[in-house]
Amino acid sequence: MINVVLYEPEIPGNTGNIMRTCVATNTKLHLIKPLGFSLDESYIKRSGANYIHNCNYTVYENWDDFKSKNNGTFYYLTRYGKKPHTSFDYSDKNENIYLVFGKESSGIPLDILKNDLEHCLRIPMTDKVRALNLSNCAAIMVYEVLRQQNYNDLFRVEPFKGEDYITTKKDVSN
Repeated sequence: MINVVLYEPEIPGNTGNIMRTCVATNTKLHLIKPLGFSLDESYIKRSGANYIHNCNYTVYENWDDFKSKNNGTFYYLTRYGKKPHTSFDYSDKNENIYLVFGKESSGIPLDILKNDLEHCLRIPMTDKVRALNLSNCAAIMVYEVLRQQNYNDLFRVEPFKGEDYITTKKDVSN
């Protein structure tokens, strides 16, 4: 199972976007308190659109509470990581994979990272930005895991209008 872990997220819009990604990919979301917002805020609902009620998520009191209830391989996304996110093998569909992301202002605490330096990773980028947006990073990571797992049971064609929509729809854009 693929899991996204948000350590003390601060921005409701990011969490809402990540919730939507989790619903789209059958990924479980783990939220570790304190949260910088209420899960009832309109920002979360707006970012997650109408999908939040389908999001499989759990809220934990702190890091220790989360760790005591979850087992698997933990991958820590950090700007201090020395390995690119694509250098890991996520292909085992039976493995519980946890993609851990820190809070927007300060990331994952160094005390947590020091315990598993082997699984600290980073998405390569230029030296002109400190980091990408949290919800973008989560989407990049989830889809890298899914790519290595051949996208599991996700739809490969548009499920609402049908796979032949482009070829059967008359172009009225003129």
